[in-house]
Parts: sequence; C-alpha cells; structure tokens
Amino acid sequence: MSGDILQRLSALTLSIKHLGSYPRFLDLSSIPSPGPTVAASQVPSLFREPYILSGYRPVQQDWRCYLLSLFQRHNESLNVWTHLLAGPVLLLRWWANVDALGYTLDAASLPLTIFLGSSLIYLFFSVAAHLMQSHSERAHYFFFFIDYVGVASYQYGCSLGHYFYASEPSWRESYIGLLFLPGAALFGWLSCAGCCFAKARYRRPYPLQRKICQLIPTSLAYLLDISPIVHRLFTVSWTQEPSLPFHALQIISFLLSALFFSCPIPERFFPGHCDFVGQGHQIFHLFLSLCTLFQLEALFQDYASRRNTVVEVFGERQLWWACVSFPALFLCCILTAFVTLRHMTKQLQGKQEK
Repeated sequence: MSGDILQRLSALTLSIKHLGSYPRFLDLSSIPSPGPTVAASQVPSLFREPYILSGYRPVQQDWRCYLLSLFQRHNESLNVWTHLLAGPVLLLRWWANVDALGYTLDAASLPLTIFLGSSLIYLFFSVAAHLMQSHSERAHYFFFFIDYVGVASYQYGCSLGHYFYASEPSWRESYIGLLFLPGAALFGWLSCAGCCFAKARYRRPYPLQRKICQLIPTSLAYLLDISPIVHRLFTVSWTQEPSLPFHALQIISFLLSALFFSCPIPERFFPGHCDFVGQGHQIFHLFLSLCTLFQLEALFQDYASRRNTVVEVFGERQLWWACVSFPALFLCCILTAFVTLRHMTKQLQGKQEK
C-alpha cells in the first residue's frame, strides 16, 4: 500500500517537473502589460469621443492587453464595469425569485427565461465592445456591430415578456396587439440594421443624420415594445397590481438612459473633466442596467400572478412559436452585422492600399 502511494507521488513529481519545462505556462513575465493611456490626439479619430480629451488606450496592442485593461484606469472602465456587474446582480435576483416561486422550465416560463437570456446577451456584448474595440479600426466596427445585435435581442426579449405576462385582453384585441409580435421582431431587426448602417456610413465628427438613423428604429421598437405596459399603467388599478410600480420605474429609467445616450452631457459643459468618471455614456449604462433590473422584478411579479393561465390564454403553440422566433431574429441580426462588417473591411483595406 505504502509502495503504491510512493509510486503515485513520484509520478506527480515528474509531472510537475515536466510542466516546468514549458516556461510559457509559468513565466508571468510573458504576459503583456497594457500601455499607459494617451490623449485623444494620439489615437485615430474613429476612437475619439466628443469632449473626452484623455484616457484612451493605444491601438494595435496585444489582444491580451485589452482584456487586462479591465483592471486599468481608462475612459472606458466604467462603461465596462457598469454592465459587467449588472449581470451577476440580475442572476442573483433571478435565483432569489426562482426559489420563492418554485419556478419550473415549461411553456409558460419560456418568455421569462428568454428575457433573462436576452438581458445577459446585451450586457455581455456591451462589455466586449467597450473592452476590446480599441485594438484596431476593424475590431472597433466588429465589436460595436455585435453590440447592436445584443440591443436588438434585448428589445425582442422585452417584447415577449411584456406581451405574455403584462398585456391586458383589451390591448391584445387592438390592431397594435394583433400585430405586436411580428412588429417587435421587425423593429428589432431594423434597430440592429439602422445602427450598423449609421456606424458604417458616417465618419467623425458625426452628423445629425447618424443619430437619426440610430434613434428612429430604436425609438419605434421601444414605443411598440412598451405599449402593453403603458396601456396597463393607465387602465389597471396600481393597488391591485404589485408589478406596476416596477414597470413605471423601468420606463423612467429607460427615458433617463435615452437622454444621456442622445446628449453628451455633462462632459459637454466640462470638457476633459469627465474623461474617467461622469460621462453621459456611463450614466446611460447605469440607468439601462437599472431599467433591466426593474423589468425583471416586474415580470416576475406578473409571472407569479399569471403563470397558471398563460398557456390557457395564449396556447402552448403560440408560446413555442414566439420563443423559437427569438433565435431566428438573433441569427438575422448576426448576419446583418457580418454583412456590414464585410463591407467595412473592404473599405478599410482600400484605405490602407492608398
């Protein structure tokens, strides 16, 4: 017995020595360090943000430098961390609600599950975009196109939750209600396509047309997605529905996030003083994360009160078809992003050849 143990210890010792013969695994000095941040004038115009004068990461570093810049102080740090921390918070609230409700994965719970999945997708894609986009111009376009895919997925995930858990019969019988699901899918794709087109078409300093191309499809998508909630807020007694205050908070949070996304405030009034903390885009991320958290709380409240009647009201077939349409929309948006990226890659190659 003791001889067998000694033989195993000897084999383990030899394995450790063998591993040590590969210095790339153990030599921490081989890991590159992110370079110090630089001023706006030291990066291409594509990477410069209005009124943000410093804190930029140099381009063309090793890819690992941008991953490690997660722990570096730069002007994208808070944009990364606001959404990186929102993911675990959502998951914690999810598990707390799941334990309280005795949640089971069935047809009635599919829209709620897809809403959580779409939320995590947009948060992860946003983190990847803000963390990795500084590598090169092509990387910048690639990661922000993927970010737009995440936004479109989240929009449609919201629409499924709103339609199946928060809509009233009178709204569902209206023209908007009858066309809601195909309209939400269409506007979700248009939101992705519009943002990709605007990103590819216009150069800095961005003209007003770029913002219009981004905001019109995303605004139309939001107005449609939120319509069952607005109808319910004005037609149902708040004292009888505990989810309505959370729905109201998600609307307020979203409108505030839209304000800070559309306008470069407060950095417009304090150029150079909001380079690391206080940018409008950072505040936009914060309010959007709060919006998603309020949505999750509201939809869990609605799910708790309606889960026993969801299949009866909508039918299992409609629930499955609506949820199958989510990966279909996701694939369409991915295809749109890669087609646009291919177009941009040709433009960038042509620019380098001149």
